[in-house]
Amino acid sequence: MVKNLMFDLGGVIMDIDRNHCVKAFEKLGMENIDSFLGLYGQKGPFLQLEEGKISADEFRAEIRKMLPRHVSDEVMDAAFNEFLIGIPVSRLRSLEQLHRHYPLYMLSNTNPIMMNSRIDACFRADGHDINYYFDGIVTSYEALSCKPERRIFDYAARKFGIDPGETLFFDDSQANVEAAVSYGYQAVIIRPGEEFKTVLDNYLSKDL
Repeated sequence: MVKNLMFDLGGVIMDIDRNHCVKAFEKLGMENIDSFLGLYGQKGPFLQLEEGKISADEFRAEIRKMLPRHVSDEVMDAAFNEFLIGIPVSRLRSLEQLHRHYPLYMLSNTNPIMMNSRIDACFRADGHDINYYFDGIVTSYEALSCKPERRIFDYAARKFGIDPGETLFFDDSQANVEAAVSYGYQAVIIRPGEEFKTVLDNYLSKDL
């Protein structure tokens, strides 16, 4: 039985484009950006920021060491936010509709720069803030752990007070989905072009 719904953010709710971000940092003169940014995981200071090991200011200081000229915080943050395309209003309304029937939670590998700027703004597109849609949110930098590690999934279950076996998790990474299942969650993958509402309907219909 599914009593709770837990969502990844990028590739599930938020449309993303890694190449936009790579090109934005290349324009700033960062030659090796491609080696740091992955579609499902980051490396170097990008990963350290997601894991909560360094602050936003420390991250910016590390990136400046790799740039040929000084750039402001605002310019650097704007380049980083190019990873995020946006959230269709129709998807926000799907969350709103589901929230009438289920507790909703978000579990995301993300960072405070994006969370406090572009992500916050995108969730306001239909007149509400992010907390309107979710009963609880766990980020990797809060949990000091990134998916697919067990630590972040266990942290979420404790914080939300949920039973993993009664929770359906949506993610666009096969590794994260398989990890969630191994930790006792129900989980489904969201493939490019799929909408979580359709995937949910198909999943629930199998139990009828």
